[in-house]
Amino acid sequence: MTDCTRRTFGCLVGVGCVATLGARVARAQAKARVVVIGGGVGGATAAKYLALSARELEITLVEPRPRYTTCFFSNLYLAGLRSFASLTHGYEALAQQYGIRIIQEPSVAIDPAAKTVGLESGGRLSYDRLIVAPGIAFKFDAIEGYDEAATQTLPHAWIAGPQTQLLRGQLEAMEDGGVFVLTAPPNPFRCPPGPYERASLIAAYFKRFKPRAKILILDAKDSFFEQDLFQDAWERHFADMIEWLPGQFTGGIKAVDLKTRSIKTASDSFAAAVANVIPPQVAGLLAQKGGLVDASGWCPVDPLTFESKQQPGIHVIGDAAMAGDMPKSAFAANSQAKMCAFAVAALLTGSQAQSPHLFNTCFTFLAPDDAVSDAISFKPGGGTIKIGDISLSQVGESEQMRREAARAADGWYDAFTHDVFG
Repeated sequence: MTDCTRRTFGCLVGVGCVATLGARVARAQAKARVVVIGGGVGGATAAKYLALSARELEITLVEPRPRYTTCFFSNLYLAGLRSFASLTHGYEALAQQYGIRIIQEPSVAIDPAAKTVGLESGGRLSYDRLIVAPGIAFKFDAIEGYDEAATQTLPHAWIAGPQTQLLRGQLEAMEDGGVFVLTAPPNPFRCPPGPYERASLIAAYFKRFKPRAKILILDAKDSFFEQDLFQDAWERHFADMIEWLPGQFTGGIKAVDLKTRSIKTASDSFAAAVANVIPPQVAGLLAQKGGLVDASGWCPVDPLTFESKQQPGIHVIGDAAMAGDMPKSAFAANSQAKMCAFAVAALLTGSQAQSPHLFNTCFTFLAPDDAVSDAISFKPGGGTIKIGDISLSQVGESEQMRREAARAADGWYDAFTHDVFG
């Protein structure tokens, strides 16, 4: 991990901030109820840091899955470089060490007027403040022939879990010489470098076990994040294996044919041995049903508290939130969750709100021993969130630097997931 990344992560964890806020909150007399919906990175972090900030609060985390599988680093699993078990995390520590009540069933409705959350079983949870981390949903109507049932033939694998395992099995079964077609969605979407990292790591797998295989990326966009780094790496590591076609060339992804595993664009049709279709995305279904989205399909929020601009008393964090320049990434969700937790604790206890600190830092693999990193700070201002300081890897870095980044990534993953779930 680079020095910049270590400093960023240390600031983000904010132990000193937690201790200070905890001392103030301890003097408060009223007991308030906070419900957090969604046990991904954003929701789990918010619940944990609420517990650290204000131990007398009654905190409930609603998440139907007993274990969470991280989308980040799942491309390493697809390439056979990491086990599926290493990506899965439970909620035992949040319940046992932090006293968070865990309810493992789906949330089906939000009543902002009554301040209640409806559960699939028919039960209701009352809250004084609600934090929603609903993640993403897919616009299945954007690609003809691609609905939820079609994902069992042409997986998206963009919500980690069974879809990831399905795609991995298809890649293993694919004959050498086959074509793997990946469709990259329009902005905004979860994890901007993700599709291109996926192509890179699957190319590394093919290079070892299916050297005659090809990868075709059909993009809805004409450019993508860190494009210079990826294209440089593709030339160095995977000559003639990866082809990228921008949206201006294809006219966009229009339809799929499940029988032939073909992807149809405005100008052509491409047959695939294995196809990974990543559709356009919007905020998760619960956010849509709860009236938290605007015409964009995402959730506008206050940049200081992440309180919804659509529904007062409800806060939205993570991929579903419209957070200005912040990307839709796990580390961004973690940073937003901490800021939101401190704000909610202050609102409910009358303590002084903390100064905002928003960051994103991550590692991206271009090949198994070739990784890059970015560290970006963000500042609320003018009703939105803007980029502050930025540090990005550059083309031309030494092989040793890239190998060190690849090794540091494992430590980053362990420290980060411990901060969220441990």
